[in-house]
Amino acid sequence: MTHQKLSRNAFLDFDNETVIAWLFLAPALLLLGIFVLYPIAYLCYLSFTAGSFTRAGVHWVGLQNYWRLFLTPDFWQVVGNTIVFTVATVLPSLLLPLGLAVLLDRAIVLRDLLRVAYFLPSITSLVAVGLGWRWLFQTEGPVNQWLALLGIDPIPWLSSTVWAMPVLILLSIWKQIGFNLVVFLAGLQTIPISRYEAATLDGANAWQQFWYITLPGLQPTLIFAAVTTAIFTLRSFEPVYVITGGGPLNATNLLVYYIYEQAFAQFDFGYAAAAATLLLGATLVLVSVQLRASRETD
Repeated sequence: MTHQKLSRNAFLDFDNETVIAWLFLAPALLLLGIFVLYPIAYLCYLSFTAGSFTRAGVHWVGLQNYWRLFLTPDFWQVVGNTIVFTVATVLPSLLLPLGLAVLLDRAIVLRDLLRVAYFLPSITSLVAVGLGWRWLFQTEGPVNQWLALLGIDPIPWLSSTVWAMPVLILLSIWKQIGFNLVVFLAGLQTIPISRYEAATLDGANAWQQFWYITLPGLQPTLIFAAVTTAIFTLRSFEPVYVITGGGPLNATNLLVYYIYEQAFAQFDFGYAAAAATLLLGATLVLVSVQLRASRETD
């Protein structure tokens, strides 16, 4: 009898704790549902419809919008631009801050000042930076003036199908370096100094210590930085909007800007929602890769 009474009391305590926990979670879950889950669900629904938000409304078209995406050459050009932009941004945005982080981690003089200086681009408005970048790379801008001092003819940076994309990639790398630098510096603090001391006693040089101690120790940090940088580049919109407008000849049109154009210039919301849903799927794949890799490294 006593055992049953104790079991009942434990069940009631557990039940009360569960109710209290759900009460505390309810406001956050409500906000999550309203501002995150509902928009995602509505986006997926919208991708199966056509029409506009007028009195005529929208109507169900099934997979027609997705079929149009796969048959549209402009969409595949945009996807190719996005892949090139992402790959060309992610690799330097990992290698450069990794090297800088290793150097700053061992430096004593001006380390905090340099850390702040490198991080400043990450907190700068992309619109303001884009305007400055456009001024730098215009035909008669400072960059071409500096090249003229070296005897190099002016380059039409923003009106060339060859040079416009590298300008955007350079801006994206410059913007991302500071964030990844701080992330790598934090990751380096988690590697025990005793490992480096033992490696030094064993005669390992700086490169061997970096390859066999630093890189394995930074593996979870590298995965996190790679995924976050890829997501950052996939959602790039402001530089394209401010600097090139997707031109010339669609050479710098990225997926987010393409979605914006289809939705708010062409008012083809169903088609834009289908493209946005594919972008959401790619982002979820990256997040799942990061989570799986994090579990394997734990």
